Amino acid sequence: MRNAGPIRVVHIGLGPIGQGIVKEIASRPGVELVGAVDVDPTLAGRDAGEICGLAEPAGVTVVATLDEVEADADLACVTTSSSLAVVEPTLTACCSHGLAVVSTCEELSYPWRTAPAIAARMDEAARRAGVGIIATGVNPGFVMDLLPVVSTGICSRVDAIRVERYQDAGRRRLPFQKKVGAGLSRAEFEEKARAGEIRHVGLTESMHMIAARMGWDLEETSDEIEPACNRNEVRGVHQVGRAWCDGRMVIELVFHAELGLPDPADRVIVSGEPGFELLVPGGFHGDTATCAIAVNCMPLLRTARPGLRTMVDIDPVSCFR
Repeated sequence: MRNAGPIRVVHIGLGPIGQGIVKEIASRPGVELVGAVDVDPTLAGRDAGEICGLAEPAGVTVVATLDEVEADADLACVTTSSSLAVVEPTLTACCSHGLAVVSTCEELSYPWRTAPAIAARMDEAARRAGVGIIATGVNPGFVMDLLPVVSTGICSRVDAIRVERYQDAGRRRLPFQKKVGAGLSRAEFEEKARAGEIRHVGLTESMHMIAARMGWDLEETSDEIEPACNRNEVRGVHQVGRAWCDGRMVIELVFHAELGLPDPADRVIVSGEPGFELLVPGGFHGDTATCAIAVNCMPLLRTARPGLRTMVDIDPVSCFR
């Protein structure tokens, strides 16, 4: 990436999160949307600003492939899928065009343990192109990994980390509500959970990200899913990730998203010296926070070492204007 001038961005994937990121880009000096890509044929040829609800046209026409983008760009923002296997061809194409990448793909946040072969290919492709790739978001990317890791900077010893994320799913976008199973029967939930269609993606990646910085060589991880029910109707999901090192549980991540959940909150509990608790009443709004942190990561790729990076090995992320 160039180290001066506005960051020229091609956005790939204009779903709800993608549209939110385009709006965020439009609000920030120093970042310029120069291309927009989506495979939906109903979007082709339309102005990205119109699709994303901007007050004025963006002057960028949506195309179906990255090869069709004519403008010079520095960076691609990819918001197409939670699956790393699905996203890999897009990331490879971005590298072949010499583009750094910010993505919201949850499985890309720390794939070195969960998908080592893909991680190695992506790291090699990025190094060869001289660009950085990073995945971010509110979770994974912040609440359940970066935030607890950074908070331990005041500790002389850390014995265990627990993070709790209790959300009112009614405040989130419809695709999120479907992803946590809201409105299904218990039988439907269990069937979709077995098929991997219902779960919060990223707990395992977050645990490995934390462990890498804490120096914990994990022996075992688990990711357990249960429906949050009101009688027989599923209102959301209760999911817990746990990790063990030296025969003891060192990480516990509790993710609970439910329609109409009272008193939502995010909480980080560190056991150690000193032990402490961080509480965010109401919790972080996942959609708006994800859009903001994706854009806030873009300047960091100007100084990040080439290769596949993670939120715990780049410079500290902060809001920029």
